[in-house]
Amino acid sequence: MVLNNLNYPLDFKFKITTLSSDFNITDRNGNYVAYVRQKMFKLKEDVIVFNDESKSKELFRIKANQWIDFNASYSLNDLINNKNFGRLARKGMRSLWKSTYNILDANDQPKFTVMEDNAWVKFFDGVVGEIPIIGMFTGYFLNPSYTVKGMDGKEYFKLKKMPSFFGRRFQLDRIIDIDDEDESLVVLSLLMMVLLERARG
Repeated sequence: MVLNNLNYPLDFKFKITTLSSDFNITDRNGNYVAYVRQKMFKLKEDVIVFNDESKSKELFRIKANQWIDFNASYSLNDLINNKNFGRLARKGMRSLWKSTYNILDANDQPKFTVMEDNAWVKFFDGVVGEIPIIGMFTGYFLNPSYTVKGMDGKEYFKLKKMPSFFGRRFQLDRIIDIDDEDESLVVLSLLMMVLLERARG
């Protein structure tokens, strides 16, 4: 299965009423694209993508290849067709300062890179976030953004953390149209990346 006919921008909105990192993905018209649930208390990351909040149908599964996530990669699997899309891999040391990820296809060939646009935003978010009272409002003015580039150097997608009190909204926009399979690979990679980046602060 592929995610197709998506009406951008897509909104990723985290729920604050659950202990786990659950979030909805909706399109520009407010229609459901998917519901994402990260399983709690797992040594390895384990994420299920459902059709909607009813969780009646599992569409995709994302699993880490190791329990220490410093250099972990995350396999992206289509549960409907029992197929592997590819994987998301964090670029170790480089990611300590500026978050950088590789997106690889099912043949383990690099297809896209995701890079944080301005590492200083996250740095100041971490510093200011420790200041009493003021730190509560960093979600309104310190919001990182990420750019997805192809191997051709072109920019294909832009992901932005949107101003919100709990830092719970992200928005994904497509810059250049790509085929459905590559689009699904990128969207699945980014929803996993959002969970990882949000956990890092």
